Amino acid sequence: MIKFAAAAFWLCAVAIGAMAYSFSSNMPGAKAAQPAFFGGLDYERTGVISVPLIDDGRVYGYFLSRLVYTVEPKVSRNLSIPADALLVDAVYSYLYGNPLIDFTKVKKLDLDKLRDGIRDAINKKVGRKLVHDVLVEQIEYLSKQDIRDNAFKRHVGETADPEHGTVITPHEAEGGAG
Repeated sequence: MIKFAAAAFWLCAVAIGAMAYSFSSNMPGAKAAQPAFFGGLDYERTGVISVPLIDDGRVYGYFLSRLVYTVEPKVSRNLSIPADALLVDAVYSYLYGNPLIDFTKVKKLDLDKLRDGIRDAINKKVGRKLVHDVLVEQIEYLSKQDIRDNAFKRHVGETADPEHGTVITPHEAEGGAG
């Protein structure tokens, strides 16, 4: 009989302790601040954004980027325009609105200024804090010549020999006869 009473007392104590813990952890002031980069925000990834570099009516190359941005899920669901469209518009507006950016020197590009400018442009357009952070996944500049060279290589399926002005097939490049 003593074992039965001790087991009942133990069961009641565990149940009361679990209820007390449950109520105390759900109190509004009891939640600790979540550290950055851990939750509450959705990380959305864009496709490749291609911005042509145009000067005096001529295309000189393309600025390519793939970005990741953080948004609050509740706010992004209520948008009438997809957040991706706003981001692409902000990238174009920022890059064309800052003529001092030298696309040919991607290594010297101020990424913090670029990220902050894109984020601030979107938030200003929406009228509230929609995008919390913009992260760069990929960023490149391709000149017109780079594009032509790559297109030629893909189209012909061959490699050009710039020294002799001849075309070498992949078989010949490996040492085989043409």
